Amino acid sequence: MKIAIVTGASSGMGREFVRQIARKYRTIEEIWIIARRKERLEELSEELSDIRIRIFAVDLTDDKSLREIEDALSKDKPSVRILVNASGYGMIGRFEELSSDNIGMVDINCTALTKMINIALPYMSNGNGNIINIASSAAFLPQPSFAVYAATKSYVLNLSRALNQELKPRGISVTAVCPGPVATEFFDIAETYNNVKMYKKLFKAKPEKVVETALKDTFHGKTVSVYGFTMKAFRILCKFLPKDFIIKFIK
Repeated sequence: MKIAIVTGASSGMGREFVRQIARKYRTIEEIWIIARRKERLEELSEELSDIRIRIFAVDLTDDKSLREIEDALSKDKPSVRILVNASGYGMIGRFEELSSDNIGMVDINCTALTKMINIALPYMSNGNGNIINIASSAAFLPQPSFAVYAATKSYVLNLSRALNQELKPRGISVTAVCPGPVATEFFDIAETYNNVKMYKKLFKAKPEKVVETALKDTFHGKTVSVYGFTMKAFRILCKFLPKDFIIKFIK
């Protein structure tokens, strides 16, 4: 049985990945959707009546919850065609203001993502597997008042690049998706302590477009997927200008 696994499936980009995978990947027989909010997962499952959906209403920062997923894989022994790591969150604010959220962002954005790859990789078939990790354009540059979030996404980007090379002999691709601001619930949480800068709100992309581009880039074996002219230009800017210089204008 070929399956896709999507974390962070209750909202935002994770939910959109589930919808588009269900519509576009006809060889996938079942999608495992993972998030904490069970009612959201049940709503999504009811919406997608043309494909089997398996719900895991779990907290990925909890090892017991991860074992539930691992045990299900061990029991069913499916072929994991796609793994999408979309769970994560960010907080805007100075490091000293964010307290435990600094650790929380590392736990979900980095540690849980790494553990999910560890769990799923043994079930990915050689020559036919994709890992899609949701990073961010914040990964391109250290960002004051977004410091830990940007650092976690830099981890995701660099891990994805390295794993893509390691897994090439197995025919498994790894793509880091690096969008700019996306019109999701992300900023509802991110603005708990401070408001997002106005210029970021002006460039919000539609999640449908970001996910569509990400799946196309994954199909073509791209290591990094960036949606939109503005974010592509920002990526190039970060490559060629000194980071300390750019930081002065975004802090």
